[in-house]
Amino acid sequence: MSIAVPLPNGAVTVTSAWERPAGESRGVVAIAHGAGAGMGHPFLIGFAAALREQGFTTLRFNFPYVEAGRRLPGPAAHAILTWRAVVEWIRAEEADAADSAEPNAPVWACGKSYGGRMASMAAAEGMQVDGLVYLGYPLHPPGRPEKPRVEHLPVVRPPQLFVEGTNDPFVQPLSQLEEAVAACQDARIAWIEGGGHSFEVKGRKRPADQVGASLAPLVGEFIVERGLG
Repeated sequence: MSIAVPLPNGAVTVTSAWERPAGESRGVVAIAHGAGAGMGHPFLIGFAAALREQGFTTLRFNFPYVEAGRRLPGPAAHAILTWRAVVEWIRAEEADAADSAEPNAPVWACGKSYGGRMASMAAAEGMQVDGLVYLGYPLHPPGRPEKPRVEHLPVVRPPQLFVEGTNDPFVQPLSQLEEAVAACQDARIAWIEGGGHSFEVKGRKRPADQVGASLAPLVGEFIVERGLG
């Protein structure tokens, strides 16, 4: 399935995977990939499948640079436009679905690392979602805590959940992330003890799809707590 994205130099299309749960949907979670992998990474596939088991519809999608076969992300503005196009597509799809009992179902933006940060920037610029979830928010480049990526976070109005590994080099020292989250309007952190940037835990070997699936209950619980799932 393709979604049109209106970029400054012309529209492009990005690949997506729109998947509904077996029963009635409790809402939609749009899932963006990290900088180094596309929507087909096993981590995201496992995470999305586990969310569907909880009753959520999921939409995984690629950013334009992946579609173009490039390894490095393009301009942040392109990713922000992609997020907006994805959310607009979801809203239209839910409204047009003949079997949708709730056409205005909640829509949550979720992203692994880079994908989550781009969602936060889009939300800070006015993208309308019911909440955001970051799987390993890249607070700063590894070893560069003096370069935090936090200026826009206090502007984000919807609820935000930061799922973070305590051994993630992108959030050391941990207190720096705690201070950033405290400055947000409605946000909290779910710490994964011993987890790295991809939530790998030293001495505990697990396939990436299982690691992704293990995070879904935290996300589903947060959405339900906010009364939006």
